[in-house]
Amino acid sequence: MRMPLPMRRWEDRVPDPRGRMRKGMYILPSMFTAANIGAGYFAITETLRGTVADRWHFNLAAIAIGVAIVADGLDGFVARMTGTTSDFGREFDSLADVITFGVAPALLAWTWGFHFLPNFANPELTERMIQFGGIATFIFLVAGASRLARFNIQVNPQPSNPGRPGKKYFVGMPIPAGAAVVASTIHLLEGQPIQSWWLASVWLGLLLAAGFLMVSTWRFYSFKDFNLRNRYPFQMILLICAMLALIFRYSRPVLFILAITYMFSGAMTRLTSLFRRRPPEPAAPVAGSTAPLAGSATPISGSATQVSGSASQIYGEAPESR
Repeated sequence: MRMPLPMRRWEDRVPDPRGRMRKGMYILPSMFTAANIGAGYFAITETLRGTVADRWHFNLAAIAIGVAIVADGLDGFVARMTGTTSDFGREFDSLADVITFGVAPALLAWTWGFHFLPNFANPELTERMIQFGGIATFIFLVAGASRLARFNIQVNPQPSNPGRPGKKYFVGMPIPAGAAVVASTIHLLEGQPIQSWWLASVWLGLLLAAGFLMVSTWRFYSFKDFNLRNRYPFQMILLICAMLALIFRYSRPVLFILAITYMFSGAMTRLTSLFRRRPPEPAAPVAGSTAPLAGSATPISGSATQVSGSASQIYGEAPESR
């Protein structure tokens, strides 16, 4: 029997009863994707221009990646709202994400975090740290590209965390979130390159952790269940306005806290699920009651046989009693 080939996520859908829409409708989400690529390319050029003296180039590159994250979220949102989703748009978006959230942050992370390290007491240690930084940023890039490829071919992926799979959660940290960790950290320090070996070591570990979380099967919230057409409590608008005001007024610490919190949210949920999966411990037995009960199991079964036998005798002697 010939087994059907697995379909991609977007092929497993009900055909649109409205038929083919106008071609002009597909330009709208594609423009946001093009803006995503443009911001990523701008981040690459600013990274190449950055130095220790001109650190503001690194800050501009981080801001450009943040703008690209907003554009990446808007292209999918607009496509779903206007019904202009297509295979071309999804492939175009995936290629844009590799450039903007893979190549651009990896190059920025290495240049900002390792390229300008001063010569320590041992020059060989500096060279080793720069090489390790190149390996870590390469792992970050490959992990992000693998995350996108896995997302494109999977149909209803099963997360390791407990919960029902669906659009509400991502399986593995999405690549824009990994890029947000890089951009928010550099923006927090206003583009000042790393000049100490211990900060370079922390940066190395953070990049490796982000790469691991992207290729993991842990559950991350997707925010796709937030629909502007639905009704929400009045406190929701206050929360959104307060968050926007905090980002506008204190963008550097607030964006860093948001990125790090989302990054470790999947790990915290995973650890919580591990503790919840432990089987419940049996209740403590009452003193002096366990042994008699266990020993009396056989006599009870034997007495049950005797009772059933005596019942047969009673029923057999019933005609004689009459």
